[in-house]
Amino acid sequence: MTKYGSFPGTRPRRLRTTPAMRRMVAETRLHPADFILPAFVREGVSEPVPISSMPGVVQHTRDSLKKAAVEALEAGVSGIMLFGVPEESKKDAVGTPGTDPDGILQVALRDVRAEVGDELLVMSDLCLDETTDHGHCGVLDDQGRVDNDATLERYAEMAQVQADAGAHVVGPSGMMDGQIGVIRDALDQIGREDVAILAYTVKYASAFFGPFREAVGSSLKGDRKTYQQDPPNIGDSMRELALDLEEGADMVMVKPAGPYLDILARVADVSDVPVVAYQISGEYAMVEAAAERGWIDRDKAIMEALTGIKRAGAQNILTYWATEVARGLR
Repeated sequence: MTKYGSFPGTRPRRLRTTPAMRRMVAETRLHPADFILPAFVREGVSEPVPISSMPGVVQHTRDSLKKAAVEALEAGVSGIMLFGVPEESKKDAVGTPGTDPDGILQVALRDVRAEVGDELLVMSDLCLDETTDHGHCGVLDDQGRVDNDATLERYAEMAQVQADAGAHVVGPSGMMDGQIGVIRDALDQIGREDVAILAYTVKYASAFFGPFREAVGSSLKGDRKTYQQDPPNIGDSMRELALDLEEGADMVMVKPAGPYLDILARVADVSDVPVVAYQISGEYAMVEAAAERGWIDRDKAIMEALTGIKRAGAQNILTYWATEVARGLR
C-alpha cells in the first residue's frame, strides 16, 4: 500500500523517546537548594522519639537536631524550619514557653545557629499552638474564642526572642489578621531589620494536618476553622496575599501544597516575592503508608509530587524528604 503525505505531521512523542531526550527537554527541574527541612525538637528527651504517623520522622533531641541540620547543609538544602515541643507541664494559656528565652525552641535556635552559622538558613515557626495548654494558635478571650489582637502582642514578643536566639527567618503560621505588619514592626524596633518574614499567607483548615498534631504534641480540642482558611475559597487566599505583601512579607507560603496546587499557581502568578509551598505531614504520611503496603513506588511518587509542586509555581518547598531528595539530586 502506497502511503501519501505524512500523518500525523506533528509527533510530540519524538521528544519522549529516551531518558536522555526527556531529561534534556524537561521544563521543570528540582535542585537541592529548592528545599527546606521542617524539624521538631522535643524538650526533656534523651533519644529521638519516632513519630508513629510519620514513618522516618522524629522529635529530635538537641544533639540529634544539630546532626540533622548539618546533614541538611551537606546535602545542599537551603534551610531548616524548627518547631519546638515543650514539656507538657510548661504549657499554659498564653504559651509562655514561646517567649521564654530558655524555651525549647529558642534553645534549639541557638544550638543550630552555633552549629551551621550562616551556611544554612535557620528558620523558626512563630506560633503559639505548640506552647498553649488549649492547643490554639493564639490567646483565648473569656468566651474561649481566639483573641486576634491579644495574640498579635504575643507574636511580637515571640519574633523578638526568636531573632535574639538566632533565627534568620521567622514563619508566622497562626493566621491572625495583621500578624505580618506587627511582627515587622517588632523586629525593626530592636534593630533586626535583617530578619526575614516567611508569611504563612495561605493556610487552609485541612484534614491533612493530622500527623502534625502528634509531631508537636498538640493539646488542641476542636478545630481552627475560625482563623485558618476554608478549603472551598480562592478569593480569600488572594486577599490574604495582598495584605501580607502590603504589610511587608519577604516570602509567602501556600500550605498544604499538593491539594492546593491551583491556589499555589494563582499566588505564584501575581506574587512579586518568592513563593514557598509546604508539603505537609498528611501528604508525607500518605505516600509512606501506601509505599509500605507496596501499592506505589515510593521514590517515584516522592519525586512526582515534588515536581508537581515546583511546576505549579513554588520556588522553595518545605518537605520532610528534603535531605533525602537533595542527596539524590547531587
